[in-house]
Amino acid sequence: MPDQPSAGRRPGDVSPEERDAYHALCAYTLAHGGAAFIHQHVVDAYAAQQAHDGSKPIGVAFALAGLYLLIEARFTGRQVQRAHMQMAQRKRTWPAFELPVDRGTMTAVDVMAALAGAERDRAIHAWCASVWDSYATNKTAVAALLHEYGII
Repeated sequence: MPDQPSAGRRPGDVSPEERDAYHALCAYTLAHGGAAFIHQHVVDAYAAQQAHDGSKPIGVAFALAGLYLLIEARFTGRQVQRAHMQMAQRKRTWPAFELPVDRGTMTAVDVMAALAGAERDRAIHAWCASVWDSYATNKTAVAALLHEYGII
């Protein structure tokens, strides 16, 4: 398994294997189709897992909001996408979230190792849960942000 991202990681520190796995996973989920739009979950998990000190606060906020909505509120990817659009309508200063050193036990590489279909889709969910669990100290702040927008 590749090294886990750390809070100080800079762009470009992602291993080529992990970057390739993410791109392959994006191709898989975009071709997947369906009303659930699981591609959104992949984008959010990767963004949260690869966030670093120089990441834009809006990107981290949206990624964590998406993971919260999937894991805690059981939103589909399409519902998360709509929540992101709702949040984007109002300009604001986005909160800074604590970036944990360990970002979960899975990466896109692990997800792509699962057989395409139901097994890989379950692996996507497990990856999202793993990343979300690593951000547990931010749960209350993410919930407050979503509540502020009337999403939860």
